[in-house]
Amino acid sequence: MTRKFGLRDKVGYMFGDFGNDFFFIFISGYLMVFYTKVLGISAGAVGTLFLVARFVDAITDVSMGRLVDMLPPAKDGKFRPWIRRMCIPVVIAGTLLFVPWVSTFSYGARLVYIYITYVLWGSICYTAINIPYGSMASALTSDPLERGSLSTFRSIGAALASVIVSVGVPLIVYQYDAAGNQVVVPQRFFMIACVFAVAALICYILCYKMTEERVLISAEKKEKVSFSKTVSALVHNKSLIAIIGAAIVLLLSMLLASSMNTYLFMDYFKNKSAMSVAGFFNAAATLVLAPFSTKIIKKFGKKEASSVAVLFASAMYFIMFFVRFTNPWIFCVFIALGNLGTGVFNLMIWAFITDIIDYQEV
Repeated sequence: MTRKFGLRDKVGYMFGDFGNDFFFIFISGYLMVFYTKVLGISAGAVGTLFLVARFVDAITDVSMGRLVDMLPPAKDGKFRPWIRRMCIPVVIAGTLLFVPWVSTFSYGARLVYIYITYVLWGSICYTAINIPYGSMASALTSDPLERGSLSTFRSIGAALASVIVSVGVPLIVYQYDAAGNQVVVPQRFFMIACVFAVAALICYILCYKMTEERVLISAEKKEKVSFSKTVSALVHNKSLIAIIGAAIVLLLSMLLASSMNTYLFMDYFKNKSAMSVAGFFNAAATLVLAPFSTKIIKKFGKKEASSVAVLFASAMYFIMFFVRFTNPWIFCVFIALGNLGTGVFNLMIWAFITDIIDYQEV
């Protein structure tokens, strides 16, 4: 007998992104620092790696989505089995990114190592767990408000991981040298990666155990659609194109800020405490807004609330770009205000996506 959808599913789904974002946020904010400061890889070579990996992602993401769609459901569902299958490989791959002893390799061997391990983690293992996890929300419930709550809980999971990573990591990996400059401690990256691996694995297990798929599509009744027809339909799906455009811009903004703020606070402000506070504000915005997300959706609608909030965030970021702050604490205040705007969109984006999945099926 199928269990009724409730708080257990919401909390379980939250643990999925809690687990995902231990490594995703850690890698987004600190992998480039590890590559350049510990492994001695040039910034240009790291940037090329990230660009190449995004092209690989374009292939593996679509392929993974197609694979999940074509395979018949297992006994435990269509999407949940992938969490069970990939939880161990993805945390191992994430840990391999931060092995400090690679710095003893020749430069060419270091380049080969970072290409293999980064593509293994991001384009293969992370893709194989994150795409089914994201699609799973549409199978847990068919009710729009319940899906909105799943989106909120997923964002809470990401915010909790962000608090831990953004606040804790700078205080651990950086220390001051005799001249008062901030320097990194190489072995601490690997130590943190191992801790995050254990924490992420526990979160994945809880996500798998606490959720249950209820919306099932019979393999016998489902129409067989060719890959070319699928792509053609996606190209003409204006809702999908709109959310992809918004998500790309906002994700690039967040990843750029995550990477550059690390250098900004380390080399310009020279203040690791302010870096931790800025990281906390990034997550706190989501946690503050989360209890009100369902009410906001009911009163204003997802589209309207998200649009106004992102416009407000844009105004804050324009001010941050044109005003050359010298006080890190004032800069943190504007980061907090900007994050309130993007936080509204992040709370609702997965509810948008589940609606678009249904629209595409129709």
